Amino acid sequence: MDLSDRQTRIVALFRQHGEMSVDALAEHFSVATQTIRRDVNALCDANVLRRYHGGARLMTPGANQPYEVRRVRNLEGKLRIGHAAAERIPDGATVLLGIGTTPEQVAVALVHRKRLCVITNNLRAALVLASNPEHRVIVPGGELRSPNPEILGDEADRLFRAYRADVGVYSVGGIDDDGTLLDYDRVEAASREALRDASRYRILVADAYKFTRKPSVRGGQLDEQDLVITDAPLPASLNNRIRGDSPEILVV
Repeated sequence: MDLSDRQTRIVALFRQHGEMSVDALAEHFSVATQTIRRDVNALCDANVLRRYHGGARLMTPGANQPYEVRRVRNLEGKLRIGHAAAERIPDGATVLLGIGTTPEQVAVALVHRKRLCVITNNLRAALVLASNPEHRVIVPGGELRSPNPEILGDEADRLFRAYRADVGVYSVGGIDDDGTLLDYDRVEAASREALRDASRYRILVADAYKFTRKPSVRGGQLDEQDLVITDAPLPASLNNRIRGDSPEILVV
């Protein structure tokens, strides 16, 4: 789902308030209730909101939001993270690239580099990188996890483990206060672990929103990364747990 500007702002309001009535939304945007109702219905159909009589509320926090919603959330921050990650990847490198909207922005920043070999289960990233004929782009077989543009499962994990990559770049569903990396299901966590284990240099890309999300599946620790790139200072609880230079924290 491609969100209109007003729908994007509606989602931002729901993230702030949790739930709102159609009348309040119509007053906020100075439009007719019928207009707002069409926007709300579209967001409900995309599983972003859930209807109730006279209004709607955000979907439960235990479920991840749809890809297209996450794709536009904090896009400016993700662009900065993507460029910072690309600066750490030399021409000619072999790169493992994971799923998610922030790794997609890493791919965007890498597209004009030279002679990369990229192995990825992120189909948006694969298509972006394939627009440069100098790059070699390898994707796994398996089932597309619709509506997300990604392939997860044993075949994708085996593909990652078949390589010893120069750099691995990946994101995460959330980061707990003690530095535990969290995801929304076990298959996502297993994919990231396979990618990380097959990489010589490991880059975790995570915008500040990841420090407020608390999915339930564990999958590693923050200090197992070589570099963490984010767009805001780490919460104090995490800063207090980091000792020395492991991992390197880059705020962009």
